[in-house]
Amino acid sequence: MTAPRHPARLGSADRDLLLRLLDTPTAGPLETGGDTTGVRLWDAGRAYAAAAAPLGLTTVRHAAPDPDELDLDDVPLTVREAAAGRSGFLACQPSLVLRLGPLLPRADTVMFNVHLDTVGGWWPASFDGARFHGRGAIDAKGPAVALLAGIRAAMARDPAIGTDIAVLVQAVAGEEGGAMGTYGTRPLVREGLTGALNLFCEPTRHRYLPRATAAMTACVEVAGVDAVDDCPAAGHNATVLLGHLAHHLATVLPGRVPGAGVCVAGLHTGDRHNKVYGTGRLLLNLSYGTRATARAAEAALHAAVREGIDAFRASAAAEPTLARTVEDAAALTSVRWHKRGLPALDSRAAWADDLLGKDAGLVRWPDTEPAFTCDAIWMADVPDTCTAVLGPGDLGANRAHADGEFADLADLDRYAEEIARVLTAFAARRRAHPSAPR
Repeated sequence: MTAPRHPARLGSADRDLLLRLLDTPTAGPLETGGDTTGVRLWDAGRAYAAAAAPLGLTTVRHAAPDPDELDLDDVPLTVREAAAGRSGFLACQPSLVLRLGPLLPRADTVMFNVHLDTVGGWWPASFDGARFHGRGAIDAKGPAVALLAGIRAAMARDPAIGTDIAVLVQAVAGEEGGAMGTYGTRPLVREGLTGALNLFCEPTRHRYLPRATAAMTACVEVAGVDAVDDCPAAGHNATVLLGHLAHHLATVLPGRVPGAGVCVAGLHTGDRHNKVYGTGRLLLNLSYGTRATARAAEAALHAAVREGIDAFRASAAAEPTLARTVEDAAALTSVRWHKRGLPALDSRAAWADDLLGKDAGLVRWPDTEPAFTCDAIWMADVPDTCTAVLGPGDLGANRAHADGEFADLADLDRYAEEIARVLTAFAARRRAHPSAPR
């Protein structure tokens, strides 16, 4: 591929913007233990919009979500509980939408989605000339800034971008902390702020990923009676029962439903040594790539819990201190869903492969490699669109969600160039095939 006439790279103003964004704490209240006072997403959005304005990107909206978004059935329980009684929960989490060009039909529009919120854990930003350090450097403030550099280069290469081709940029909150985009990205998608091609800026090592998994969170609860350690048989031992179920589910459930992932996560009953705890809970995450897989995984979990209870009763029947727990195990144990019903994305399409692969020179994420969860799931049921996840860096290697998160300037420059190629390829395709993509 010949060198572009107008190379895409981060200039000094872009680097200053990224450092400013990294120095702006934007972890939402789901990541800060409910604190809303230090969440500066409004400031980050204003800074991003101001930097985009010289390119011709105008603000379509910059607003906090409507409280009604939390009343929908598939909003995770953790979100509902965190928002309950806290008027500032949504007020401090605005999402920003920018537009380049006139209001055009979806077929002539490309949408980019990037999130400005981060996980918790902040430290002063730094740049040594080659590498940015700071919370959000790779997930996803660095990609957000590189996106603007890519749009700028694309406009210089093809005057159709911003005139005959419109560009939407969603810079959202509510991606991290388990919010799953329910009050950030989803409302924007429902408003129709989308394009024929929609790219979500997440680390994929520069490979485009037309899939996104979703996840369910199940809580296996035991609601029994406590006992003193001197008389353990007088109560129910939730620790032993849930411990058995944790082992059973971890060894039996994986592989039972093809395409579903299983993570046996936290188990809690109590912290004291001189007490038998009769209540407790065990958390599990089940990931899936299709709604059918989700339904099968849900049924499999319920069946495996019943099997685990039966196995516990058989194995513990001879132990006198567990007699009451054995007798009542089935009645004490229930499954409560903290999160379920979320869509999963599979947006593989021949025209998108042609555009992103052949025209823009990108490599597709292998179908044999598992996808991951991100806000792209909300594009699953939008007709006449194609969606992919594309970004620089690697969630693990770049220490996203961990101390020492970083992004290399060369990686961000490469991403800006990829954005420019995608936009110019889209514009060329529209000129050559006015009826596509469909």
